Amino acid sequence: MVGPARPQFVLFGSSIVQLSFSHGGWGAILSNLYARKVLDQVFPKDAAVQPSLVIVYFGGNDSMGPHPSGLGPHVPLSEFIENMRKIASHIQSLSDSTRIIVLSCPPVNEATIIANKRDGIHLSAEGSKIVAEEILKVLREADWKPSLHWKSMPTEFAEDSPSDLVAADGKTTLNPSEWTFYRDSHWNSL
Repeated sequence: MVGPARPQFVLFGSSIVQLSFSHGGWGAILSNLYARKVLDQVFPKDAAVQPSLVIVYFGGNDSMGPHPSGLGPHVPLSEFIENMRKIASHIQSLSDSTRIIVLSCPPVNEATIIANKRDGIHLSAEGSKIVAEEILKVLREADWKPSLHWKSMPTEFAEDSPSDLVAADGKTTLNPSEWTFYRDSHWNSL
């Protein structure tokens, strides 16, 4: 491997971990805090384990109009296209089983921007739902082996156990592995 390995954080546990990414939970907070905190290389080609799925989403800042001072995040279209081509090619070369979804900014529609973005660039909760729905649609419809759609993946610890929570009847147990009460119910249909 070239350079130091990228640290991997694993959240392993029961429903306390399962729920940690919901509604601003501690997993979501840590994920946010560690975003963009990478060492040397994000995707080294010689890593022992390669990602199954990489979702690439650039362009919000890049597509902003150039500032008269020459400062700011604007990237000329030809440069942006070449950058995206390099990123996609690198990720595709990682492994035959690494899948990639490339997202980009939608065409400018002022009403949509106001409704779905907090500051004109970053997605609001409603905008995030739209993006997540479209990603789930691609994952559901993709003919990938194995499927990466969340409903096709086995649930860890799905088997009932006498060590699960005791149900209200006092005679059976409740397995929290498939709980969705904390989740917006419309995700279950996607």
